[in-house]
Amino acid sequence: MKKVMWFILDSVGIGGAPDAAAFGDEGSDTLGHIAEWFLENEGRPLALPNLAKLGLGEAYRLVHGSLPPGWEKVETSACFAAASEISTGKDTPSGHWELAGVPARWDWGYFPKTEECFPQELLVALWEKGGLEGSLGHCHASGTEIIERLGEESVRLGKPIFYTSADSVFQIAAHEEAFGLDRLLKLCELARELTLEMNVGRVIARPFIGEAGAYERTGNRKDYAVTPPKPTVLQCLVDDGKRVAGVGKIGDIFAHTGLSVELKASGHPKLWERTREAREDADLVMTNFVDFDMLYGHRRDPLGYGLALEEWDRELGHFLAEGHDDLIVITADHGNDPTWEGTDHTRERVPVLIHGAGVINGGIRETFADVGATIAKSFGLEMDEGSPIL
Repeated sequence: MKKVMWFILDSVGIGGAPDAAAFGDEGSDTLGHIAEWFLENEGRPLALPNLAKLGLGEAYRLVHGSLPPGWEKVETSACFAAASEISTGKDTPSGHWELAGVPARWDWGYFPKTEECFPQELLVALWEKGGLEGSLGHCHASGTEIIERLGEESVRLGKPIFYTSADSVFQIAAHEEAFGLDRLLKLCELARELTLEMNVGRVIARPFIGEAGAYERTGNRKDYAVTPPKPTVLQCLVDDGKRVAGVGKIGDIFAHTGLSVELKASGHPKLWERTREAREDADLVMTNFVDFDMLYGHRRDPLGYGLALEEWDRELGHFLAEGHDDLIVITADHGNDPTWEGTDHTRERVPVLIHGAGVINGGIRETFADVGATIAKSFGLEMDEGSPIL
């Protein structure tokens, strides 16, 4: 039986979601707009030869009827498809859970985009139970922006920064040294408990270090997600006696369920290193490559996003050249068009590329859950959501 390597290119959407307008995202297209930006601003096409050979351009063509701007047709060597999301949100857990066979069809709890977005009773409970003099922020914001804006005051007053986004999330930023990392994590555990009845999907610890004017977020981020309401394909495989490895933030996203081992890492080079390490004794390795989303999508940086994609494509070439007899599944969890307004995720279809199964046009899939059903079938199992592509 082949090992399965499952790579999530965080936020690498391909546009064309049928319900994009309902999210204010009609016309968003992460891959296409980055490719267009490179032509217009760099005077060259976005160069992703390995992904193109695996069918990325053809998956894009399924959605748009044409290749990404500047791309030329190449011979495809893998199975390609495009998948639509049926979960009610465009957040990270919804996308990953649906990929793993558990669409989030319920309504998450969101915070309004108002000047003071958090309920006063929640703030008071966090202050009293968390031993706080108060907190800062209480608004929708980009993490890097709000730390730059309020970081110095947070350090001076000893008050953490509370903020959210269009996702169902409560985020807490604080200085690792001045506030304390352990204290921040305990505060996030308290926030997780207090926001459960509100059906908030995640609480995220966002530690930072440095001095005023040069604050940097660290790799000690930690997500506190709710548990998937039924077994994902990861859990089904573990229950069947398989070894499943989660690399990067996979463990946090799935609330540490369905995994035999978790390997944390920060930055794509280290994530590739841990992925190779995990492969040695796992039947399935699932890795989230987060930099696309965290460093470039939310910061609306098309140049940085495109260069990161090109670097990832080169490393994929190295991985393929190692000659592993693996089934390699490459997809994404949502979009985050760096040319779009705001700083939030964008509702898009995602590519599905499967190397090691022959050249197959998988068409446009009605749900991300088809990916989980395909992986389950490769291990002789069945999911009750989704239809196998192969």
